[in-house]
Amino acid sequence: MRPSDFSKTSPGRVIRAHGGYWAYVPDPLPPALEADWHLAEPLAEASRRLGELAGVTRTLPNPHLFVAPFVRREAVLSSRIEGTQASLSDLVKFEVAPSKGAAMADVGEVANYVRALDYGLTRLKTLPMSLRLLREIHQRLMKGVRGDRATPGEFRRSQNWIGPPGSSLANATYVPPPVDEMREALDGFEKFLQAASPLPPLVRLALVHQQFEAIHPFLDGNGRVGRLLITLLLCEWRLLPEPVLYLSAFFERRRPEYYDHLLAVNQRGAWRDWIVYFLEGVSTEAQDGIRRSQRLLDLRQTYRRALETARAPGLSLRLVDNLFTAPSTSVRHAAQFLGVTPRSAQLTIGKLAQAGILEEVTGRKRDRVFVARKILRILEAGEMGEGI
Repeated sequence: MRPSDFSKTSPGRVIRAHGGYWAYVPDPLPPALEADWHLAEPLAEASRRLGELAGVTRTLPNPHLFVAPFVRREAVLSSRIEGTQASLSDLVKFEVAPSKGAAMADVGEVANYVRALDYGLTRLKTLPMSLRLLREIHQRLMKGVRGDRATPGEFRRSQNWIGPPGSSLANATYVPPPVDEMREALDGFEKFLQAASPLPPLVRLALVHQQFEAIHPFLDGNGRVGRLLITLLLCEWRLLPEPVLYLSAFFERRRPEYYDHLLAVNQRGAWRDWIVYFLEGVSTEAQDGIRRSQRLLDLRQTYRRALETARAPGLSLRLVDNLFTAPSTSVRHAAQFLGVTPRSAQLTIGKLAQAGILEEVTGRKRDRVFVARKILRILEAGEMGEGI
């Protein structure tokens, strides 16, 4: 990292750390943002779209039914930004039939993301967003996966850096604050999180995410924790009644811009460009969430009507609803969920397979896994150029 890359408008300072390398220390939030009419339109649009998503969520017959699929989609896409290759199909199959090996390492990381987000949402009921909660989330995110050597649940006690593979402190693209300065920056970060602010909440959220990534307080997992933070604050600040907005899809599609904007804030104080980009992400993904929710709702109604017409037993309806929470099952899982014998669960799964709702994906005669393909297609649409 070169000091010459940082201009006089940088909202921080470049220091010479012990060891001779250069590191960046961001100033405390908030920055000195002037009233800017260029932000008015994207802010209004993002706020309107977010309000529409909140309204749609409140009108769903069972909003909790549609939260879990979005959580899993977010887990896949946020982890993909960090280089994992696991798909949503991989994740839902892993949740029913966990397996080990190098090929499953990515899936384990994605599954941890789901656990960390679920934990954070539950913990917010008793603990406000804080450094303590961020550590607890990180501990669950990194436990038992490739990053578990990076002190899960603890802020770093050594220097980290960002750069291409093989880079070092000497030629890194970005070096966050050394440990002592990091602790001071985290203290200011927590105070900003918990203090009242006159800033519009979405602008404040954009500042929080950028600042967290600038501080980079963990040895590993900073990107994922920073994106989890967005969802958790949307709920804590009551901008959404349920966690149904996730920006990882937007960041993943436009990954170079994402990293360029974060770095440009540190180097040149390009807050407006970052905030506009962030607000565009909110608008885009709020619209996307509305469309996917409606398609999931329509599909559920189609399934239920077909089963009711066929006079299927109530067990089939219950299992169908559960598939929208977790789009895969097995005889063992279905038996546990329905509270029935394996034989009864097998018959229920068979009825759903005959109806085209479930598809067996292992090709085995025992320990078979069944997946709801149409639900997965709705969640995965748009990731590879497909339409929603």
